[in-house]
Amino acid sequence: MTVQDAPAVSSDVVAEMVRLYQAEKFYRDEAALLDAHNYPEWVELFTEDTRYFMPLRRTMSRRELDKEFTKPGEMAFFDDTKEHLRARARKFDSGTAWAEDPPSRTRHLISNVRVLDDDGVEMTVESYFHLYRTRLKSAEDSWIGRRLDVLRRTEAGLQIAKRTVYLDQTLLLSGNLSNFM
Repeated sequence: MTVQDAPAVSSDVVAEMVRLYQAEKFYRDEAALLDAHNYPEWVELFTEDTRYFMPLRRTMSRRELDKEFTKPGEMAFFDDTKEHLRARARKFDSGTAWAEDPPSRTRHLISNVRVLDDDGVEMTVESYFHLYRTRLKSAEDSWIGRRLDVLRRTEAGLQIAKRTVYLDQTLLLSGNLSNFM
């Protein structure tokens, strides 16, 4: 088959491919910042009105799955504004965060990126993650789950207007939760 014989690709398919590429590139760059412990630059990936929310997960019967995750305003691992994220980043950089001195070695693996909606200003994007962390000589932790983000197009490029992190675990076996997902 020659190039001339190849089926035509519609402009809708090309636009979808571009959106997916933009989201995946954004997540690759974000993971690199986190794994390099470049928290101040990472925080700047968020809009000023952002919300970073990680609800608790509870084991529920099939008929009560709508109550599996806590809702905003209820107990959560994180329910942060950008200022909260900045404060956490400053603490990590200060050397006074005992849970991160010496710093953890992390690897953020992002996969299954799907653009669920795009209104031209904001994209709703789902992704799966695996955060692997090793500390000190032999401590190892893994967090696996799903993120639902609203990525907003701004003059600075894509920024996270909202992130909800859904852990697959109901019980965290790690000694702390001192990393960003």
